Amino acid sequence: MNQKVPIMHILTVLDHPDPNSFTAAAARMFMDGAKAAGHTTEFADLHAEEFDPRWTVADIEGDSATAPLADIRFEQERISRSDAICLAFPLFWWGMPSMMKGWVDRVWSWGWAYDQLDDREKSLQRPRSGVLLIPAGARSDEMKDAGYLNAMETLWTQGTFGYFGFSPRKLEILCGSTGSEERREALLEQSYNAGLNIPPHRQP
Repeated sequence: MNQKVPIMHILTVLDHPDPNSFTAAAARMFMDGAKAAGHTTEFADLHAEEFDPRWTVADIEGDSATAPLADIRFEQERISRSDAICLAFPLFWWGMPSMMKGWVDRVWSWGWAYDQLDDREKSLQRPRSGVLLIPAGARSDEMKDAGYLNAMETLWTQGTFGYFGFSPRKLEILCGSTGSEERREALLEQSYNAGLNIPPHRQP
């Protein structure tokens, strides 16, 4: 490992109901790569932990309270322990599946993650490296030609995850994840390398 890269504690958050899914395998390979680089890891399996993704009135009231709801406080505490975060989920209707979307909606709350809307590079959170590890059935050329890759870069990389303090932040789109065994093995290697080479955070 390059000794100039500091040791980090990396949180990997998984959204997939099947622990034997390709998405889960990619998340594990990412963590294996991070461990090989000398980092420590923490794993949040939202389905196994039965996280409730529903955004409710209680969440809105919690935003203005002195203490968040217990389940949100638990999530925020493990985010606070982390120096880098990987979100692993399959591309679902060209976006996040419901569990991950609900985790984002509820956990990264107003007053904790951000308190303004005019600067998407400003966050109340300290800078962290951020990786989105996203298996997709479509080929990369299909997604590029249809404009989906640019759309996701604009929505997530240039938008949402600035409010999270992710800097740098990267999309690892695992295109062709429903393809041949050879293709899937190559994507798992890509996931491993994403963990092995995750950069340290920088000021945005």
